[in-house]
Amino acid sequence: MAASAKSLSGLAPFLKPYRMTLCVAALFLLLAAGTTLAFPWVLRQLIDQGLASNASAEQLSGNFLKLFAISAALAVFSSGRYYTVSWLGERITGDLRNAVYGHVLKQSPAFFETTQSGEVLSRLTNDTTLVQTVVGSSFSMGLRNLVMGTGALLMLVWTNPMLMLEVVMVLVAVIYPSVYLGRRVRRLSRASQDRVADSSAIASEVLNAISVVQSYTAEARETRRFIDSTARALGTALGRIRARAVLVGFIIMASSAVLLWGLYMGTLAVRAGTSTAGQLGETVLYVILLASAFAVLGEVYGDMLRAAGATERLMELLHTESSLKTAVHPQQAPWPEGGSNLQLQALAFHYPSRPDTWAIDQLSGHILAGQTVAVVGPSGAGKTTLFDLLMRFHDPQAGQIVLDGVPIVNMSLHDLRERIAIVPQEPVIFSGTVLENIRYGRPDASMQEVLAAAQAAYAQEFIQELPEGFDTYLGDRGVRLSGGQRQRIAIARAILKNPPLLLLDEATSALDAQSEKMVQAALDKAMVGRTTLVIAHRLATVQRADVIWVLERGRLIEQGSHAQLQAKGGLYASLAALQFNTAS
Repeated sequence: MAASAKSLSGLAPFLKPYRMTLCVAALFLLLAAGTTLAFPWVLRQLIDQGLASNASAEQLSGNFLKLFAISAALAVFSSGRYYTVSWLGERITGDLRNAVYGHVLKQSPAFFETTQSGEVLSRLTNDTTLVQTVVGSSFSMGLRNLVMGTGALLMLVWTNPMLMLEVVMVLVAVIYPSVYLGRRVRRLSRASQDRVADSSAIASEVLNAISVVQSYTAEARETRRFIDSTARALGTALGRIRARAVLVGFIIMASSAVLLWGLYMGTLAVRAGTSTAGQLGETVLYVILLASAFAVLGEVYGDMLRAAGATERLMELLHTESSLKTAVHPQQAPWPEGGSNLQLQALAFHYPSRPDTWAIDQLSGHILAGQTVAVVGPSGAGKTTLFDLLMRFHDPQAGQIVLDGVPIVNMSLHDLRERIAIVPQEPVIFSGTVLENIRYGRPDASMQEVLAAAQAAYAQEFIQELPEGFDTYLGDRGVRLSGGQRQRIAIARAILKNPPLLLLDEATSALDAQSEKMVQAALDKAMVGRTTLVIAHRLATVQRADVIWVLERGRLIEQGSHAQLQAKGGLYASLAALQFNTAS
């Protein structure tokens, strides 16, 4: 039980904002428990006075009115308790889900290299639902029955101390087995939730790549993989269910034994003349309350054990620290008018999973404000890794990047990324409208600015042909658009952001020749007045760059203009000769 309480203590920060509501819920809970405990006491008076020959009709009706008043009060207090506790459950669960989601979005790419999105989604949905069950229902029921059980215990001690001593001995005898079985349920609950998360991860991965799965006719194979994962989850869940069934059965049996023992001893007392029928009825009801409270506490204990496992998993996410450390007092670099000034100082970086292979190796260079630099080289040369370092998706193991006179590690991530727009090789389209996708980097942009960006990216023509123009819903990942159309929306998004530093990662790779020519002209306009880095495997698209950097195995081995590098006869010249000869 201590381990469970420790796990659930992670919810304490989410309870603090609702202290007043918690107090109101606790008040309703105490009042409901108090009225329930008052019922046997009034019933005792009713039985004893009703059976007495000298009892008047007024006394009899008065006792019935007392019972009705207690029942009405119990209804009001129970309704208030249910509403306040359910409200708390919804609000706290929503706050917890929002906090975990917001925290996950701040993690570095290294986190997502080791954590599947399906695993995160499982924790955000299944685990928070379990927590909601406890906060919004089970915990309140547990407290209510704890108060009632304690009250019934005290009333039994007051009215029949010898019987209560015997009942307590029976209760103590069943506590240890209950705790032992409960711990087993908790371990199996955590394992069950992990297996369900594995299934969610598989489903998320396959659904996000459904076209590839279908093109390789792997539907049956992926279905079998999901079925196997589901079977493992089912096996673990059945183990948990069996353990909890034993726990519930044991508690009910023990509670029944306590109830029957109390009834038996009370009946003997009435027959012996040492107790009245009213006292017997009162004692039986208090024993029933005590036994039922004990049984419900066993059920709640099982729910709390499951929620403890869910809370542990959520707290793991919430307490995960990003590998990217933000400066305590970040420096604010001036916003440049004519593009950013960029310095790379002996950069060295390797991925955590490949510590013996340098993706960037002692890379140094200076890019002037407004300059366009093309980065070329064979696959695996470190071009995309360089962009990731500029965006600070990773931090180098050595060296530093200085942007507009400030090392980027000393800038806030928000300030750094506000200065950069990137058009990736695989454009990302969100399941909103065209307008929402273009405005993604500047949600407050005016419609005139959106239209100008769409025109600059040569996207306005096809947008106007869509059923609802800029208000057309694009579907999941933009499935209603062609690759070239998605690329042009991504370019319009970057143009609208209007940053001093523009990163183009094969920005025209998905376009046909005519669209590429138009978009390249648009990009030429967009690059004016800002610093631009261009990654391109097709060298024909980078010939007009101010400087061309040639990377190989993370090292800068050549730099210069197209003509200079051709005349040099190095790696660039051989790449150019291979491409141009193939094209001819």
